Amino acid sequence: MSSTYPLQSDSSDSQEIPREVREAWQGGPCPQCGDDMPANLVHCQTCRALLNPALSEDSVEIPKFVPLKEISPTRIVPAVGHYVVCPGCSEELRISAKYRGATVACRLCRHTFDYDRSIQIQAMYANCPHCQKELRAAMKYADQSVACRFCSGPLMLTERHR
Repeated sequence: MSSTYPLQSDSSDSQEIPREVREAWQGGPCPQCGDDMPANLVHCQTCRALLNPALSEDSVEIPKFVPLKEISPTRIVPAVGHYVVCPGCSEELRISAKYRGATVACRLCRHTFDYDRSIQIQAMYANCPHCQKELRAAMKYADQSVACRFCSGPLMLTERHR
């Protein structure tokens, strides 16, 4: 069984609606600048004119405008080289990216191997464009926006030949 509620209650149940709510901005053109404003605003979004006549200027405090700090864009930095695992002795080697695709030799065990996609890359390295210090980053950070650990400059490390 559903119960229905009367749309209007008798005067003993009703509460007086505050004048500020009754006279709230209904929407439409601003009386000062003419720009169309949505309903229930206190101030015009363009000229900041008071839209509700039931309010006074000192009753609503307008917050001070504080501009946001500019952020510097992320600089894209290609990897200068990689840290790879030698297939012969399992030691970590630092190899410049210019040797990618060539046959290289381990400086420790003299094992030769091809520096290509089949080799296990541990990390990449590059110079920070902001402070010029060398950064080493795990491969999971490739193509992600990161910050330099020395100067906090924004950058994105990418691989040259991947």
